[in-house]
Amino acid sequence: MDIYRPLPGTRLEDLDTPCLLIDLDALEHNFRLIADTYRDSACKMRAHIKNLKSPLLAHMQMRAGGTVGGVCAAKVAEAEVMVEGGINDIFIANQVVARDKIERLCALAKHADLKVAIDDPRNLQELSDAAQTHGVTIGVVIEVDTSMHRAGVRQVAQGVNLAKLATTLPGIAFKGVMSHQTVPGRPNKETRLIEGRRFIQMCLDVKDAIEAAGIPVEVVSTGESWTYDVARDIPGVTEVEGGTYALMSHSYDYMREFHIAAKILGTIISTPRPGVAIGDVGMRALGAPGGVLPAVEGMPGVSVEALHPEHIVLRTDSTTPLKVGDRFLLHSGQQDIMVNRWDQYIAVRRGVVEAVWDIPARGCHH
Repeated sequence: MDIYRPLPGTRLEDLDTPCLLIDLDALEHNFRLIADTYRDSACKMRAHIKNLKSPLLAHMQMRAGGTVGGVCAAKVAEAEVMVEGGINDIFIANQVVARDKIERLCALAKHADLKVAIDDPRNLQELSDAAQTHGVTIGVVIEVDTSMHRAGVRQVAQGVNLAKLATTLPGIAFKGVMSHQTVPGRPNKETRLIEGRRFIQMCLDVKDAIEAAGIPVEVVSTGESWTYDVARDIPGVTEVEGGTYALMSHSYDYMREFHIAAKILGTIISTPRPGVAIGDVGMRALGAPGGVLPAVEGMPGVSVEALHPEHIVLRTDSTTPLKVGDRFLLHSGQQDIMVNRWDQYIAVRRGVVEAVWDIPARGCHH
């Protein structure tokens, strides 16, 4: 079945719904903000492609400036799409342990500067063995567990021992250390500074110990969208793995400097009783991770009551009545899950379609 692709010049009110929009003015604002933030800084942005899932959008940020000239990815499949899209500096910010995926890593390393996270000596040895077989070099970055409690070394000595091993193995280039951390709720700037510095210092402690052992550390890849400005000002940090900032979500709306760029356009299909409207957007269009419901744009009297697989229930007050055929825009609570549900972005500027862009890394789970 053909995918619906509206022509440039189509107006918002004429689009088939539901559909995934990118507000180009908001997107370009976010990219410029990153370029300005890191313009005169030794630290740069390495955009996380699990959020954008598009080489085209990654290239847009790199052209705007403020980046390392590459991206990070969550999966080997995402990295493959980025290399095919002309990006040759890739950091997979997770461990790759399955044999077939390690083989694919080595194939990519023939075409790109490829780096991968590690936290286990056996995995490191397997990477070395495969790299030797393929005649390539794979960069490795030691992950430090700071707050996620899923992967990464837990003790400084573990990091030092891994770095020492990495420097002895053929086919391996030791690059540095990394960490990723979260903060609950909607923190203010002071909380972001305190918590961000506390977590990132744990990563820097491992970096300092490795250097004390006589091993140079080139890369300190840490931070994320909520610490994009905090990490920039911490000596020793070389790059930030920001993802959410580009498209944004209402869960991050405490960071007012960024604008919501990714939105779902829907249509009211029923008004079954006063104060209730049903829209044609369901969980299959954007998801509700952790029970976080989407937010409605520009309608102060309208809230989301429930999200079902194929439809949404909106609660309205008397100040904002809705009728069948009305359009509405939704902001997701987590845009990487939302983007993964779509094959294309419809790029709009001031209510008019400017372009339609494929999302080639959608569904890259391997």
